Amino acid sequence: MTAALGSRLGPDKVKLGVCCTLWWNDDFPTIDAGIPFAQAVSEMALAGFQGCSIGHKYPSDSAELRAALELRGLQVSEPWTSTYFTIAKMRQKTIDSFEETLARIKALGGNELVVAEFGASSHLLPVDVFANRPVFTDAQWDALASGLEELGKIAHSAGMRLSYHHHMGTGVMTRADVDRLMASTDPDLVSLLLDTAHIAFAGDDPLDMARAYAGRIGHVHMKSIRPEVVSRVREEGLSFQDAVEAGVFTVPGDGAIDFRPILEVLADADYRGWLVVEAEQDPNKANPLEYAKKARAYLADVLGW
Repeated sequence: MTAALGSRLGPDKVKLGVCCTLWWNDDFPTIDAGIPFAQAVSEMALAGFQGCSIGHKYPSDSAELRAALELRGLQVSEPWTSTYFTIAKMRQKTIDSFEETLARIKALGGNELVVAEFGASSHLLPVDVFANRPVFTDAQWDALASGLEELGKIAHSAGMRLSYHHHMGTGVMTRADVDRLMASTDPDLVSLLLDTAHIAFAGDDPLDMARAYAGRIGHVHMKSIRPEVVSRVREEGLSFQDAVEAGVFTVPGDGAIDFRPILEVLADADYRGWLVVEAEQDPNKANPLEYAKKARAYLADVLGW
């Protein structure tokens, strides 16, 4: 199976990236072991990855950043842009922020854009992440769909692809939420970012979702979960930050998610794009280079390269 999978998801079709959330956390700056930018990107390259996400420790100057990444044989896999279409007076600010991100990623040679709606999200707050996540009204769903389609048109006109990231603590968290968003938006404008751990954390099956949207998946975040921590989060009403610090997430090759059948589904759909390893872990507890190498070894075993 490995050889066949590797030929259908070979380096001519997919690129392997890694998120800087192994080295520090952009949402929660206190989750940090003091690892500087240069060390982090060097370790990404050393672990065998081709690209990375952008984090808050990266140089703000695009030319400086591009040179630092190219020196290590890395490309930018994605930027992140939060959207706020579901709350008041934020539509134009959201569009302006997106256009700034698009210009930067284009200067860095990237062609992927990732967004998630954070209007009224509970994930940054010290509250129960499940009980306090927003539930959108019909009007908010309409505002989100129309806003995302506008961003999709902007991205498409620039030769770039927009993918939506479902996320814990937000109004697009569960499979039912994803289904509604996908049904409400034009597939030519809005692709789906499949985040295996976020959908599993929410209580749904990442393999089922991969099968349902195989032809619409534009980006993949591959991270695993530790079910015993998910149970604690639900039972004790923990916040998203509490969950991260308790180790709810880990890399492929660790935790509960079997990525082989998910990758088979992507191969069957002739997926072309980034496969990005991610694990929001405390680098003081989980050595970033060790876990990056563990994930890369797992993918080498599964893909054959």
